[in-house]
Amino acid sequence: MKLQGVTLRDISYVVAVAEHGHFGRAADASHVSQPSLSVGVRKVEDALGYAIFERASRKVLITPLGARVIDRARAVLDAADAMLIPADDSGDPLSGRFALGAIATVGPYLLPGLLKPLRDAHPNLELEIEEGLTERLVGRLQDGALDAVILSPPISESGVTLATIYREPFRLIIPEGSKLAAMDRISVDDLDPADAVLLEEGHCLREQALEICGAGSARHRHTAMSLETLKAMVAAGSGYSLIPATAVREPEIYDHLVGYRTLSEVGIGRDVALAWRDSRSRTDDVTALVKLLRAHAPAGAVPEV
Repeated sequence: MKLQGVTLRDISYVVAVAEHGHFGRAADASHVSQPSLSVGVRKVEDALGYAIFERASRKVLITPLGARVIDRARAVLDAADAMLIPADDSGDPLSGRFALGAIATVGPYLLPGLLKPLRDAHPNLELEIEEGLTERLVGRLQDGALDAVILSPPISESGVTLATIYREPFRLIIPEGSKLAAMDRISVDDLDPADAVLLEEGHCLREQALEICGAGSARHRHTAMSLETLKAMVAAGSGYSLIPATAVREPEIYDHLVGYRTLSEVGIGRDVALAWRDSRSRTDDVTALVKLLRAHAPAGAVPEV
């Protein structure tokens, strides 16, 4: 096997195809023509002596040998990125560019209380923030576009390290004047699955709420793209929902329209964690970030100690 002539760009094309499952989309993401990308991938395959991808009519499949190559390719790209990071004489692990992803149900409630302490502690940090859904953010993490992601476990993807930041209990949000509002004590068994107001598909919080409420088989008329819109829908009388305690506002902007209750079952909630690639060449920066995130957990969270 001879890798002479294979470049880091060729290796990045292999990772891009694995990420997007399609040569055309991978070429668009890499800002090159599809023929150029295909030539680069073929160069790597020819050097290895076997196929990384199985070219099907509508999508690209990864061969068993190719799966191992892709993991190594990501590690090669991580190492190359680390080599090009300028040496930092300040001793600050969080210096220079750092791309941080955050899922949409955590970012708006965690970041406002984090950014000033983060800037004060690490003035040379060039932070880039990206919000999105778990699957997309984890994909960009694995592709090297993000350095770390704030999310809610579990995730199915391999090659990712998780460090729990805090736990956030779930609160039941109900319309004032509803049957539920008149009850002194509410349990999961008191909730009608058909009345659940949920986030759109793709939000991990949707799946967590479905599991708790047993609403998987029910047809849901009301869905929202954000927690704030979800709260408005409950205030309008559409039904009830579960939201993280960190998203409860004091005072509530929908005062006299909604109420919050704690379910009688103990321990209902979710963990929030920082995720990064196992292959990451340096971990002092993510370790420092985990420490700061834990120290500045938002109101309503139970910090990890």
